[in-house]
Amino acid sequence: MDTIEWLLDSDPSIRWQVLRDLAGASDETVAAERDRVATEGWGARLLDAQGPDGTWDGGVYRPGWAQEDRPFFDAWTATHFVLQQLADFGVDPEHPRALEAVSHVRDHVRWDHAGEPYFDGETEPCINGVVLRLAAYFGQDGSNVAATLAGGRLDDGAWNCWAEYGARVSSFHSTICAVEGLAAWNATGGGDATTADAQGTGEEYLLARGLFRRRSTGEVADPRLTMLSSPTRWFHDILRGLEHFRAVDRRDPRLAEAVELLRGKADADGLWNLENRHEGPVWLDFGDNEGMPSRWVTLRALRVLRWWDAEAPAA
Repeated sequence: MDTIEWLLDSDPSIRWQVLRDLAGASDETVAAERDRVATEGWGARLLDAQGPDGTWDGGVYRPGWAQEDRPFFDAWTATHFVLQQLADFGVDPEHPRALEAVSHVRDHVRWDHAGEPYFDGETEPCINGVVLRLAAYFGQDGSNVAATLAGGRLDDGAWNCWAEYGARVSSFHSTICAVEGLAAWNATGGGDATTADAQGTGEEYLLARGLFRRRSTGEVADPRLTMLSSPTRWFHDILRGLEHFRAVDRRDPRLAEAVELLRGKADADGLWNLENRHEGPVWLDFGDNEGMPSRWVTLRALRVLRWWDAEAPAA
């Protein structure tokens, strides 16, 4: 079985993206497969799990059963991360099931922080960046959260979720979430000069560090930044960073090291392993184990490399 066949032997959420990005299928074939995301497999299971109050697992960012004395306990079953996963699946935002689910969130789900409507966001940029991406994806009003993000940059032009507690240096993790959201919002035409500038300064923060190095010393900031994960949740790694620059079609020579690092991770069969699983309770098991080939990681790596190799920038 070749790589494309192996990728297609999967869930509709993977298949439609393989057909579009790697297999050169017709628009009609891609659309028909994408339509299945909301009614079959992983996407349907997530949509089925939404509660009557509009939330998943009784919570907005953390599930309703999470213990408050475990503040750094990660769980991926609450509303915020389910919506992020549905967008990653590429569920058609105009599908009746998606429209119904998102309308329940818009009308009923409020942040624990101060009762803000979900799509208005709250205070942390890593959260708000994902919210803004989701507002853009699902056709919701993200103007308030976009303004909050653009106005919340640190002096280095990027973001850190600990800024309200005194952090003065930005974070890879917070910044990738913010620039993804701003890029998605600006692409809808809903942005302005301020949000465009914020996207630009955030991208420059990542580029100046090659997606994974300290600017001050050139050292690898954290080995986990070079390890491939999927789903990414709120975490940054080189593949997520490269996917962002692919999405905005910004080829920059400062990405070259990360590209070649990604390329070198392919195994003899041209597959990429899941290297870093972000542990925590989940709704779905994708069948990926650390150290083993992952369809999600392979799909994402292949389309980044096809984009880069189509017009690699001069050094």
